[in-house]
Amino acid sequence: MTDTTQMPAPSHKPRPFIDLLISIVIPSLILMKLSGEARLGPDGALVLALAFPLGWGAFELIKYRKFNFVALLGLVSVILTGGIGLLHLDNQWLAIKEAAIPGLIGIAVLVSTRTRYPLIRTLLFNKTVLNVDKIHERLEQGGHTPRFETRLMRATYLLSGTFFFSSVMNYVLAKWIVTSPAGSEAFNDELGRMTLLSYPMIAIPSMIMLMAIFYYLWRTIHDLTGLKLEEIMANSETDKQP
Repeated sequence: MTDTTQMPAPSHKPRPFIDLLISIVIPSLILMKLSGEARLGPDGALVLALAFPLGWGAFELIKYRKFNFVALLGLVSVILTGGIGLLHLDNQWLAIKEAAIPGLIGIAVLVSTRTRYPLIRTLLFNKTVLNVDKIHERLEQGGHTPRFETRLMRATYLLSGTFFFSSVMNYVLAKWIVTSPAGSEAFNDELGRMTLLSYPMIAIPSMIMLMAIFYYLWRTIHDLTGLKLEEIMANSETDKQP
């Protein structure tokens, strides 16, 4: 007799070093080192370089069986980059694409505030990060829920601002570095350098801003509930005590 019980999807554990290696470092090195005609050529190197983040993103989406709007936009971004390079489109489209992806996320964060599922709750204020049930219980006990919702909305605006910052910086970086015609060896080299520079110039500042927003959210929760950090975080030891 076969067991037809459906296995639950495995939980996703962040692997920032692997993500950085597969999505940025390896593709950049391929573009800069293998784009010469004596090696893979511009088109071959571009396809191989984009295969890494595309394959990794698809693997994670399939393995964890959970729709992720941000991950989906990342896959779309990779496909668009490949299309621009292989079709030899004008570089302006690369700059527009680089700005559009984080810009769309920023807009989605704002639009989501008008829905039942605001993205601030998906990205930061969720049960995998914070002890949401305990926080809501304390807020209701103290009558602070309206004040918290107001500050959570403020954090939402700050969150969207980080994506708009990335959008502007992506556009500036693309226009500054990628100046050669798409489909050329020089274009691939510039694309690789842009990808490498995007991490220290865009990703790290955006990460710092996200950490500042999380700190603001934590201070808000602490001030309104009196809960300590170890009590606020999800799966804390205090939750395991009888």
